[in-house]
Amino acid sequence: MMDDAEAPSDALALAPSEAPAAAPAESGVMSLVDHLAELRTRIVRSILAILVGAIVGFWFGDNIVAFLRAPLPIEGTLVVFDVGDAFAIRLRIALVVGVILAMPIIVWQIWAFVAPGLTPSERRTIRPWLVLAFVFFATGVGIAWFVLPFAAGFLLQFTSDDFTFVPDARKYFDFVSTLFLAFGLLLEFPIVLVALSRVGIVTSDLLRRSRRIVVLGIAIFAAAVTPGGDLVSPGVLGVTMFILYELTIVLIRRSGR
Repeated sequence: MMDDAEAPSDALALAPSEAPAAAPAESGVMSLVDHLAELRTRIVRSILAILVGAIVGFWFGDNIVAFLRAPLPIEGTLVVFDVGDAFAIRLRIALVVGVILAMPIIVWQIWAFVAPGLTPSERRTIRPWLVLAFVFFATGVGIAWFVLPFAAGFLLQFTSDDFTFVPDARKYFDFVSTLFLAFGLLLEFPIVLVALSRVGIVTSDLLRRSRRIVVLGIAIFAAAVTPGGDLVSPGVLGVTMFILYELTIVLIRRSGR
């Protein structure tokens, strides 16, 4: 009887007093919260860079306005119709200048967020494209500047004796800033294609087989994003994107993908 009574206490004595400790998290692996905090940091730094660039653009606003006004093939000055138009124009131009000046920092912040998730070989492959990203953006802005007088001239040639053209300053500078950003940002797409090829999503063979659809998409997209309704801007943008598309196919094929 005594042995039977002591059996439960012996079983309790043999049972572990506490559960085994959970295995520690793998070192060097960021949690979702850490990723979101890192993303917030990169976004804040990019916004601060844009703000600094915008301050520079606002400070030199008069010179930039005169520079952007020069390609317009008309005599006289531009007209503002509302009290706040002049300030809104300066503010919009400043923001566009801020984005252009901050683009190297923006590209670097994107790289700093993505790079930890890549292998060393992938980082070595993509790193040269950081410089090219800014080169492509600057090239797009330069092409937009080259196209601007032709686009404005094309649109103004339809002005006849039946129409009186009153150059609205706000609409003109909205047109210019949108044109610059559209050309600059859309010329970044070769970098996207190269990055997708590195992770195995696209191949040079797939891009070649999709050429007809891509050409149609480029034509529609170029016409949709370029302001003004002229034929020069979407034509130049579409041809430039197609040339870069073909060069990207050659580059991806030479890399063995």
